[in-house]
Amino acid sequence: MEGESFFNAEFWAGVAFLGFIALLMYYKVPGMMTKALDDRAAGVRKELEEARKLRDEAAALLADYKARQAGAQKEADAILARAKQETAALAAEGKASLSEMLARRTKLAEDKIARAQDQATAEVRSAAIDAAVSAAHGIIGEKLNGDAGHDLVARGIADVRAKLS
Repeated sequence: MEGESFFNAEFWAGVAFLGFIALLMYYKVPGMMTKALDDRAAGVRKELEEARKLRDEAAALLADYKARQAGAQKEADAILARAKQETAALAAEGKASLSEMLARRTKLAEDKIARAQDQATAEVRSAAIDAAVSAAHGIIGEKLNGDAGHDLVARGIADVRAKLS
């Protein structure tokens, strides 16, 4: 049996396996594998750190843009409020200006009407005076004859004109 165990396949498989392990140890393959895995882990850690930095930068940019947007919105609201105030002020100013212009034109029209009334009254008065003087001259001329009548008529006409004017 001893001879047979020397040629046993399991024995040689074990020897080959131990030889293979010895070769791997001699060429430091486990160390290289460990180093390769450690390098790979370090690379993954580095990529994760870069990803964290990028995420933090993106978060900071997002916060900055949100702050800018809020500032722009506040500025837009302020501009809109100022525009509304200016519009209201311009509308009030226009309304006041229009009221003032209408008041001036109304006053001018009233003054023109008053002058026309005064002129019409003066013309009517003048026509009435002329008619009264003519009537008086005719009546007095018929009743009074001579120079005394003419003097009396002239004095009466002058008195009437003075009183009616």
